[in-house]
Amino acid sequence: MAAADRELRIERLEAALRMASRELQWANLTIQKKDAEIQLLQERLRKQRIGFLGPGSETLSDLQLELLADDEPGVTRAEVEAESQREPIPAVPPRKRKPHPGRTPLPESLPRVEEVIACETNCKHCGGETRVIGYDLSEVLDREPAKWFVRVSKREKRSCGKCSAIQMPPLAPRIVEKGLASDRVVIETVVAKYCDHLPLYRQEAMLEREAGVEISRATLDGWVMRVGELLQPLVEAMRADLMRSSYIQADETIVPVQMHDNRGADHPAYLWQYGTPGGETVFDFQLGRGRDGPRKFLKDWNGILQTDGYQAYDQVGGPGLIHVGCWAHARRKFVDAVKVNPKDGAAIAMVTRMDALFLVDREARGQELNVEERSALRREHAHPWVDQIHSECRKLRAQLLPKSALGEAVNYTLNMWAKLRRCFDHAEVELSNNLAENSMRPVALGRKNWLHVGSAKAGPKVAAILSIVESCRRLGIPVKDYLLAVLPGMSQRKHSEIAQLTPARWMASRGRDC
Repeated sequence: MAAADRELRIERLEAALRMASRELQWANLTIQKKDAEIQLLQERLRKQRIGFLGPGSETLSDLQLELLADDEPGVTRAEVEAESQREPIPAVPPRKRKPHPGRTPLPESLPRVEEVIACETNCKHCGGETRVIGYDLSEVLDREPAKWFVRVSKREKRSCGKCSAIQMPPLAPRIVEKGLASDRVVIETVVAKYCDHLPLYRQEAMLEREAGVEISRATLDGWVMRVGELLQPLVEAMRADLMRSSYIQADETIVPVQMHDNRGADHPAYLWQYGTPGGETVFDFQLGRGRDGPRKFLKDWNGILQTDGYQAYDQVGGPGLIHVGCWAHARRKFVDAVKVNPKDGAAIAMVTRMDALFLVDREARGQELNVEERSALRREHAHPWVDQIHSECRKLRAQLLPKSALGEAVNYTLNMWAKLRRCFDHAEVELSNNLAENSMRPVALGRKNWLHVGSAKAGPKVAAILSIVESCRRLGIPVKDYLLAVLPGMSQRKHSEIAQLTPARWMASRGRDC
């Protein structure tokens, strides 16, 4: 009986030990899970603080670059020896800064107004008469205040002495017929809002302060909407030209819209932007961010479309559309990981490898190579780095928490890999979509000033104005001169005439005339 009791106690003790072991394992797993959650929450908190208070630069500091020269913490000797067999990670050279030219000379094209400051006619030392032997010149930039005036047009009225018929010459076509403002004033109002981000209520106050004229915001808004209405057929011609190109970059940004439905809140509409590098760009207004926007704009277009990783650009266009990604977006994810963990050697190394890709294109620009020569330079120098980035990302994915900053960067890069890799398959494709992103900056700055679009019907007109303004900026065309040349009489022009007045064709015609 005693032996049986002893065996029973032993069995119970072993069962208790097994239970305690399972509980200990469970506790360890729980601790690891909590540690991972704490790490993720700390990263998110740090990322949020960096977003509010940190620098916006995506350039690594010298201290972070020096980490690449030292052994990374947690790396085994075998990994170090294996890494040493590879091509070394390049140190990113600083951009060459041009030497300071000194005092910038004023442009020769500006008119000169001379002012002669007379000297005393008698010598202050001996009292003898002096004579002019030369001038000491100094130049300063000056301006005259804006001059407001009322232009009075007097049309002759003539009566026929034979039949008593009365005739009078017609007025020149104007942007706002029977309006209080000239074409120049209307255009300057539009340019001030969409180039200089000056809301209409401020322009209203400036008119009253500087010219003593009270013009309501509603009237100013009517001028702006009239310009947008006249520009819509012109932008349609630009869109037709864009659809004939073989390479388009696209991006989108939010723009709040007043819906006038008594909700008291703006609707988050979107401006979609499509353009070619160095060419015109077209904005498309949509009330949503769904796939219907790019699908409607691109229709059956077949070409190379470069975007970020937003999925709405998938499954759009024709069957021959080639979708490529943006390396700047992939790099930005790793830069964010470095900001969260400044001493993360793996993230720093990945940013530096991607910098090597952009260094190749910078060298091509410095040598003024054409697209085919740049493609050859990429094959020689960039392709090895592309393969290494892919292999390193696959290794890191198995080691990282998927929701960590570095894990998210790795997952984004691998998920976008097919599109990123296609950038090197086509000579004309840029490595990044930054040109399209830069075209969105006026909208972002405008949101902080004019806040929102007045109505859903106004959205396409605002998009037309932004299309012209941004296309003129890209092409180096003075937007005021262009609008003054094409807007008056636009409503009477034929469709074939409008197609010849797009910014690119207008600039080309002026070049031929010169």
